[in-house]
This record gives sequence, C-alpha cells and structure tokens, in this order.
Amino acid sequence: MAAFKDYYQVLGIARDASEKDVRRAFRTLAAKHHPDRNRDDPGAEERFKEINEAYTVLSDPEKRSVYDQYGSSGPPPGGGFPGGFQGGFGPRGGTFHTNVRPEDAAGFSDFFRSLFGGGMGEGPFAGGYAEEPFGGARGGAARARTVEATLQVELERAFHGGPVSVRIDGRGLEVTLPPGVRDGAKLRLRGQAPAGGDLVLIVRHAPHARWRLEGDTLHVTADVPDHVAVLGGPVRVRTLDGDVELSVPAGSAGGRKLRLRGRGWPTAGGARGDAVAEVRVTVPRAPSDGQREAYERLRDLAAADAG
Repeated sequence: MAAFKDYYQVLGIARDASEKDVRRAFRTLAAKHHPDRNRDDPGAEERFKEINEAYTVLSDPEKRSVYDQYGSSGPPPGGGFPGGFQGGFGPRGGTFHTNVRPEDAAGFSDFFRSLFGGGMGEGPFAGGYAEEPFGGARGGAARARTVEATLQVELERAFHGGPVSVRIDGRGLEVTLPPGVRDGAKLRLRGQAPAGGDLVLIVRHAPHARWRLEGDTLHVTADVPDHVAVLGGPVRVRTLDGDVELSVPAGSAGGRKLRLRGRGWPTAGGARGDAVAEVRVTVPRAPSDGQREAYERLRDLAAADAG
C-alpha cells in the first residue's frame, strides 16, 4: 500500500472532529491555499489538491469509516469501499465528484487510490471492476442500466451555469449546467453510462470559504474597516454576480447582518432571493504614521472619558 496520509493532520483537526469541524477547516484552508489566490507560489496547487483529497474522505461518513479502519493497514477486504469510488478534479476553481474509474480521477494520491480503488495493483478495483458502480461483476458482461453519480461544483459555477468537463469511464464528457442549478438537482444524460445506460448526475454545491446558501438566501461576509463601522459609510461586498455597494449604518458591530435585496439565488419565477451580509470589522495590519497617531488620540480620549 502507498505511504500513509494523515488526512486529519492535513486539515488540522482532531480524529473525533464533527462534520461541522471538517467543513469549517476545509473552507479556511481552501480559501488560504487556492491557486488563484497564490499565483506566485508553485506549491499552492499541490497543497490545495491535498486539502481537497482530505476533505473528500473526511466529509463522507462511509469513506471516513473505511479510512479510520483501514487507512494505516491496507485496502478493505472483500469488495472494498461500499458504493464505489468517488472523486476527481473538475473545472477551474472547483471539483467534481463522480463514480468514475479511479485512474481517470486526476489529482488524487496513490494512497487514496490504493485504499478506495485505483490502477496500482491494489484496492477493490485492481485489475478490473469488482462489483463496480457502473454494473457488471468482474469478468462478466456489463448491463445497460441507469447510473447515478455526484457532480460537485462551486456556487459561482452553479449560479452562472455553463459547460463542465468530466471523465466517465475513460471518456471525456461535457455537461452543460443550467444557470441557478440547485443542490440536489439531477441531470440525465441519455446513453452516456457504460454499456449504453443513462447517466444521472446529482449536483452538489461545494463548500465556500465566504458564502453560504440557505434556500434562496445567500449569506456573505462584509469586511468593514473599523472607522466605517463607527461612522457609517459604503463598502464593497462580493456577491455571486459581482461586487455591490453596501451602506453600513454608523455604530455597526461585528456580526451585524445587513440585507441586500435581490442578490441571492434565482427563484422559479425568475426573481432573485436576497443576500444577507454579516459585518466583519477589520483593522489596519500595518497602520501608517497618521493612522497610528489617530489611534493613540482615540486611546487617550477613551482613557479620559473613563476617568
């Protein structure tokens, strides 16, 4: 078996971490190490892939159970991981997870493939399919049947829609997402499963570092400089369809929630839900001489008022 990978260490969490802890750690690390935010760091892409791989395993109760039981000892005996392999890298800025041949899932490590299936001479898929997810026992003829797989996309891609490239059983396939496709939506591709069956892709929205979708409401984070939080004023907030200006009332503390009408998810009637921006008060990391002087005056005023 390939060298052991400690997925808990990759995400910086304890082995008894809850699903919420796993999601929170992933969002923080994915935002920090995303290649688009670290274009001058040649190691960012590999770290991002490792983080994605760890999340793929630990966010899935079945995969996590198999990993906890067999991760340091070898592949599961007698048929391997229940339900088959899931995983792979999708369009730029996101990932797709689908029941595909493991060797076609670029970006996952040898350890992952040896544990959950892959072309290494190890694991439940070594040398062919063993009750593989597309039907047919090892050595037998595959049956044409409907197959379900999971397609994981980031919120921006789901919001805007458009083409997504995936690989199914060694074949490249382009899937067109409708704008505003919802989590759990099913896309049927006629005759695209192995042996001529239909392939049904179940859309799943990937976790995002700054956005969270609840129904039609998009929850976002608004970075508000401390002086704007005190005095009030406009700030720019990133939403699914670009930056918008948010008017922050004077005296807004961190955690305050402000509504942006019509900036949420598309609804069936063609309208839009709202976005809710949560205030996060920021301070200068490296204040200028003038800023430092102003803060010192503010400190002295606060001390005088307290006295």
